[in-house]
Amino acid sequence: MMIMTLPRQIPTGARVVVRVTEGVDPTDHRMKFRDYVGHVVSWDGYTLELVRDAAANGSRPAQNVTIHQEQIATLKPIPERPVTPLRP
Repeated sequence: MMIMTLPRQIPTGARVVVRVTEGVDPTDHRMKFRDYVGHVVSWDGYTLELVRDAAANGSRPAQNVTIHQEQIATLKPIPERPVTPLRP
């Protein structure tokens, strides 16, 4: 597996998507991943503190997440979610 070079600095408030490794599935023997989309609270080069966005459909509230650098498979900036007007 290729190792991603992580940035030294990530601006507080930046919106990012982080893919983390969850390990190898014992059934199909394939690596499993989970994606987190949210805003950076802090990054010291080892630990990423993130406020994960609430689910767009309301099924999950925003949550604070701590991700350690050895878990990170990919990390990239993404644009803000578009603001959609409420339907009457």
